[in-house]
Amino acid sequence: MPGEKITEVSATNDVEHIEAPITWRAYFMCAFAAFGGIYFGYDSGYINGVKAMPYFVHQQTGLPYPPDGASDDDKAYFVLESWRDSLITSILSAGTFFGAIIAGDLADFIGRRLTIISGCVVFLIGVILQTASTGLGLLVAGRLIAGFGVGFVSAIIILYMSECSPRKIRGAIVSGYQFAITIGLLLASCVDYATQDREDTGSYRIPIAIQMLWALMLGIGIAFLPESPRYFVKRGKLDNAAAVLSRLRGQPIESDYVQHELAEIVANHEYELQVVPQGSYWSSWANCFNGSLWKPSSNLRRTILGTSMQMMQQWTGVNFIFYFGTSFFKQLRTISNPFFISLITTLVNVCSTPISFWTIERFGRRPLLIWGALGMLICEFLVAIMGTADGQNPATVKAMISFICIYIFFFASTWGPGAWVVIGEVFPLPIRSRGVALSTSSNWLWNCIITVITPYLVGSDKGNLGPKVFFLWGALCTACFVYAYFLVPETKGLSLEQVDKMLEETTPRNSSRWVPHTTFASELGLTEKGTLAPEVVEDVERKGSVV
Repeated sequence: MPGEKITEVSATNDVEHIEAPITWRAYFMCAFAAFGGIYFGYDSGYINGVKAMPYFVHQQTGLPYPPDGASDDDKAYFVLESWRDSLITSILSAGTFFGAIIAGDLADFIGRRLTIISGCVVFLIGVILQTASTGLGLLVAGRLIAGFGVGFVSAIIILYMSECSPRKIRGAIVSGYQFAITIGLLLASCVDYATQDREDTGSYRIPIAIQMLWALMLGIGIAFLPESPRYFVKRGKLDNAAAVLSRLRGQPIESDYVQHELAEIVANHEYELQVVPQGSYWSSWANCFNGSLWKPSSNLRRTILGTSMQMMQQWTGVNFIFYFGTSFFKQLRTISNPFFISLITTLVNVCSTPISFWTIERFGRRPLLIWGALGMLICEFLVAIMGTADGQNPATVKAMISFICIYIFFFASTWGPGAWVVIGEVFPLPIRSRGVALSTSSNWLWNCIITVITPYLVGSDKGNLGPKVFFLWGALCTACFVYAYFLVPETKGLSLEQVDKMLEETTPRNSSRWVPHTTFASELGLTEKGTLAPEVVEDVERKGSVV
């Protein structure tokens, strides 16, 4: 029971008996957390349509509405200036960058669950400011504050789901987060589509205000879910960890399944503390960068893997479509309803992502990332070539849109969920919250960079690259392909503790052939009674720390 000091924990050397069988209760409890992706996706997506709404453009710029029968050239200039477009879009990402880093600390101080709830509260404040805005200043301030909340949630939801999910469905559960993001993007497109022609502030205030609903649902719902058992082990509260595992796995505390899983988490944590001893607050951050660059299991190598994985996900260029798609389709001047085309691309994103629920556990993380990058780079180069050679031909534009949809299919079923799954699995417990936070902040940093520079690349008053920008995305996807082949390990079917062992004993290219052969509990010592060595239990409880 919580509050009762644990003196012994039953353990095993059987690598297949370190986790309870999957139950529907455990599945749904872990899957609900993925709901956080809806408000992340919606918040990222609604701005795409709002920026192209006639009322919003008129309010922000003071430009007169194009008269009926206006030429395409006249309509092309009734848009936000590049600097204003860049600021409105990118300021959210700036907030999420800092929010994600702060969340890495909060998750260890107050827990994973309370950090998520705190993020929902901060987000609500930002949304209220955005809804009340009638000018640029308050809108930007609101998006910056909301960004902090999104940063909290986007970093810690991944951490929470990875630490709570059963190993055999962890990839599918975390992929559900990406699916929820796509649902949020779709809902944003639908709302934008419905309010685009309103000639009052409701055109943009309705899409903004609806975000409050997603934050309230997530914040209230997560309050009824248990805390992460690995958080309690890190804090040395093994009694609470056992109680949470019992609830998550649907087994009594004294069952071998709960005891063996707890023993493995405790033993792995003790092992990691021996490798990298605890220190001050600042040294706990420095621990993320300890070790050799050439050793796959070093903290430095894992941190680089996580941060570069999220960087590469942004390099695929998919957010160009979801942030700037409506404006881009307008520039092609052969599409009568760019809002509708953006809705179609978002729908493709939604319908493609659930495929990963099966493929990521059937084929693994590594093959999906390799083949996904290959499919995307082919599509992107084709779009760039067609648009450059014959971009004014309506038939060519239709073909470009088709390949953009295929490109989104490849992203949504591979790199979209795959990048989030991997960063939740590769960090050891002592640095996991900070490692995931750094990785997520990398995603938002590159998201911010891309949203800042893209209007200058494609804006009609700036670079005006048009379809040629897909040469850039194609080149970056080529880098993603090479990166995935040489640097991404296979983690399918392994517990988080077994991932640690795999990284120590093999290389990314050979990781798919690695199989577990021992447990951390057996390595650190089993008593004759089949329990974890009592000095290990006592040491973890004594060293319980927020850093």
